[in-house]
Amino acid sequence: MTGLGQNLKQRLSEIEGQHLYRRRKVLDGPQGVVVSMQGKRLLNFCSNDYLGLANHPEVVRALQKGAAEFGAGSGAAHLVCGHSKAHHALEEELADFLGCDRVLLFSTGYMANLGVISALLGRGDCVFEDRLNHASLLDGGLLSGARFRRFPHVDMQALDSMLRTANGKNKLIVSDGVFSMDGELAPLPKMAEVADKSGAWLMVDDAHGIGVIGDRGRGAFDHYKMNVGQADVLVGTLGKGFGTFGAFVAGSEELVEFLIQKARSYIYTTAIPSSVVGATRVSLQLVIKEPWRRQKLVGLISHFRAGAERLGLKMVRSFTPIQPILIGDSRAALEMSEELQKQGVLVSAIRPPTVPEGSARLRVTFSAAHEIEHVDCLLDALDYTLVSQSDG
Repeated sequence: MTGLGQNLKQRLSEIEGQHLYRRRKVLDGPQGVVVSMQGKRLLNFCSNDYLGLANHPEVVRALQKGAAEFGAGSGAAHLVCGHSKAHHALEEELADFLGCDRVLLFSTGYMANLGVISALLGRGDCVFEDRLNHASLLDGGLLSGARFRRFPHVDMQALDSMLRTANGKNKLIVSDGVFSMDGELAPLPKMAEVADKSGAWLMVDDAHGIGVIGDRGRGAFDHYKMNVGQADVLVGTLGKGFGTFGAFVAGSEELVEFLIQKARSYIYTTAIPSSVVGATRVSLQLVIKEPWRRQKLVGLISHFRAGAERLGLKMVRSFTPIQPILIGDSRAALEMSEELQKQGVLVSAIRPPTVPEGSARLRVTFSAAHEIEHVDCLLDALDYTLVSQSDG
């Protein structure tokens, strides 16, 4: 074994000793509320397919049709020859759906966040980020070269104080719209007010909100009855509420044109396959035409929270499909996840560094494809797991 191999072996051993080792789950078949792993059927409560569109027949047919029309891959970056009429149409349709000037597609949400922040900021600028922001937002801020400051979670008073004492040429406030490990919404009305007062720009990554939250599915801004234009930059994903793959940035005409010129993760990356884009266009129409999916989620979440309260589970205040059960200890969270899997229920244990030390949890997520009976099975499995652990 090489010196590097020895070094990595030791570091991996340390990770495992802290109960923080991550192992991939290998599915035998498609995404859904019931999945197969190594021949065993499991009730799935850890997917971000919130509206149940990842395996929707119309979306799958659109993917197949797109592959027949455009082939398997896009062949190049958007600025070379990889930008098809399907890409262009989806950008226009998303802009119309959100009520903004323009939308720009990115290959992943991570790349969108890295590309936007590094394009907008540089040395001499300041970026202010919520302490619980997604890793891609934090990495984007660090890589930009701007002065990087983190404010206490959703503490607008602390943010306001930081902004008043900052000397950066350009100031950017960055936050998740829905925090992915808590299901909590950022206080966007107050955040927009603080940004406006200080002359800072506001960037919101609403990956877990768009398509899912609000009467029209426009996300966290929709929930607050705000216009998405109250954010200078809005980032969204296609791999969660829309059930496909990819991401986008929404904003003004000037923002999109600037990102086309300067966002390195857009310029130097192969475009999403047009077949996936075609599938997303169909899923977007389902998001618009079938509000019952969002309404059904409300009922499922309410039923689960009532049952969780009866079981005495420690929950985070969340009305979104993300319903974390706080455990605290990483080993205990991992053991609960493993026991639930034995009971035929798939729920991920989320541990540091994804969440702060001492806040390991079971991250339960819901899909509009779930039924009340599925939720009851989950509650029964949780009850059994709690009893078996207390007996042990």
